Formats: sequence, structure tokens, C-alpha cells
Amino acid sequence: MERLRAAYGKVLAKGRPRITRYRPGASRFTVVDPSGNSIIFIQRDEPAELEYGGSRSLTGLARAWDNARIFSEFKNDDRIALRVLTTALRRHGDTAPPLDVARALATLIELATALEDTGDIEDWRHRLNALTLTDTERHRVTEGLRDSGALHLWRTGDAPEAGVADPS
Repeated sequence: MERLRAAYGKVLAKGRPRITRYRPGASRFTVVDPSGNSIIFIQRDEPAELEYGGSRSLTGLARAWDNARIFSEFKNDDRIALRVLTTALRRHGDTAPPLDVARALATLIELATALEDTGDIEDWRHRLNALTLTDTERHRVTEGLRDSGALHLWRTGDAPEAGVADPS
């Protein structure tokens, strides 16, 4: 990653070359070279109980978010992950807990940014900013994202409630 930063000034997450989003606790990532060849790096001692097909214990928006994670991280298909979350948010967003909605919206912003499909990002950011979340919940929303600071998920002037600190 340091060589990508040195050569391009940042770690590239879209285009060629790039590295797929490597999250804390992840056991694999993919590097795509300038010609489009992919190399998947898998941690030698990857846990045997790792969920590849989504957790069966989850329901609604939480399950869709987990399935989108599988498409994005293990199948390298951000476009399908974006569709899964967009559909699930439309179907379950009104009844899901605010933390699940926030995770879905933050992930949609990250996926759309990586895909350079920015048409809905401002709407999703506005919806995310309107949610009432504790600082702990905000941290949980951003902890799995690659670069939450660059996504500007919560802007200083857009805090939904007075007294809720901006996590950036």
C-alpha cells in the first residue's frame, strides 16, 4: 500500500491499478494491476468459520448489508452489492433500526464512490446525517469502511442533534 501511496499519492480503490477495500479484521483483499489482472491475497490462517454466504441469523436490512459485504469483499462485485443495498433500503429502511440504516447508507456512499456512480450520494449523505445516532453507533458505522474520513459521512454543520460530536 505504501508503494501505491508513493506512486499515486493515495491508495487507489477504483480504476487500474487498485486494491480492493481492506477492512479491519478482513482476511483477504485483491490487487488489480494496470492490465486488469487480479491477485487475491488470503491470510494463511484465515478462520475456518468465516461466513462466505451471509449470516442466516440476520434478517431484513442487516441481512442485506451482510450479503452486500459478501458480494463486495469476496466476489469483488461492488455493482451487485450496491443494488442489493439499494433494494433492501427501499424495502426495509422504514422499519429497520437506525444503526442498520446508517450502516447501509454509509456502505452505499462508499460503494458508489468506488464505482464513480455519484448520482445518489448527496441524498444518502443527507439521510445519514438526519439519523439520530450516539457517538458509539457512529463509530460502529464507520469502523468497517476503508476511508470514512474521505467520504465526509458527517459534516460538522450537518450534525442531526446538538451535542452529538462529529467523529472525524
